[in-house]
Amino acid sequence: MTDIPKTMRAMVLKRHGDMDALEYETDWPVPVPQGREVLIKVAATGMNNTDVNTRAGWYSKSVTDATTGGAYDLDAKADNTWGGAGVQFPRIQGADVCGHVVATADPQDAHLIGKRVITDNWLRDWDDPLNMHQTGYFGSEADGGYAEYCKIDARNVHAVQSDLTDVELATFSCSYSTAEGMLARANVAEGDCVLITGASGGVGGALIQLANRRGAVTIAMASESKHAEVAKMNPAHLLTRGPEDLKTALKDATGKDSVDVVADIVAGPYFGTLIDALDRGGRYTTSGAIAGPIVDLDVRTLYLMDLTFTGSTVIPPQIMTDLIGYIERDEVKPIVAGTYALQDFKTGQQAFIDKTHTGNIVVVP
Repeated sequence: MTDIPKTMRAMVLKRHGDMDALEYETDWPVPVPQGREVLIKVAATGMNNTDVNTRAGWYSKSVTDATTGGAYDLDAKADNTWGGAGVQFPRIQGADVCGHVVATADPQDAHLIGKRVITDNWLRDWDDPLNMHQTGYFGSEADGGYAEYCKIDARNVHAVQSDLTDVELATFSCSYSTAEGMLARANVAEGDCVLITGASGGVGGALIQLANRRGAVTIAMASESKHAEVAKMNPAHLLTRGPEDLKTALKDATGKDSVDVVADIVAGPYFGTLIDALDRGGRYTTSGAIAGPIVDLDVRTLYLMDLTFTGSTVIPPQIMTDLIGYIERDEVKPIVAGTYALQDFKTGQQAFIDKTHTGNIVVVP
């Protein structure tokens, strides 16, 4: 039995704001599991856009800017989180935890002690796990993993049998489950031609790999300076970010000037160009808007081209179960851009915001 201290180090978000809203604490109380919760000794936690967006208050509908990481003057009780409610402070963020279970509240979960696990981050009503109205997110509606310890429901942890390191495993949970959710909503299948924006990021890289495993033809868009790294994820074709004449670029790459699916996490001013690149009956799926959430849409294109639009946020539990299988069978690979110690968290988050990296940034306690 691991000796569990009373206090721990943690990066704590005290309010909405700039980086100074985050405070590094060295004697924060170690959480005590209750009900079906387990206690995890954190080994690594991946960074995600949700961390930045929640800190800044970007989710509020009063905000129309791109995700720059800057703070907004918002009421803490306003619609400042992904689910449209106010976050409760103080809050430890960080969803993508890899670590070892060291304690359980319920004896029926004791078999998990000592297991290396990663987290399914959707906090569900486990009596009705498909109910999207009764859900929260780890690190948003409950404290997460930017600390030495965290707690979560036992049904939200998945033991992983893999030779990957803790840091590598911490890149999967949010990015890859988000990507798989998008592809599932868009019914991506073998032979589909899929255009992927933001391909150098965590979700973008996951979209390439997961669409490939479905047998799709992947077209990745990224800055030319990142093409060498993005190429390691094996897209069928690589385009520069936001080509002025997208149809011609597609034609040159694939022989066809349209695609079956756009998997987009960027939105912003280029949205209309992406929609115009969809073939008749095409599907647009999204889980982000880092270039700006407010877009122009010609509704005639939507209905005259018989398009289908899907948003993807809350995913069914099966997505995470499937992802564990992909990891254990080496069907997906991690892309680690860098690691930062917990006390250097702010430096790491600024690097994440600057987006000069390819892949995922991970924090280690």
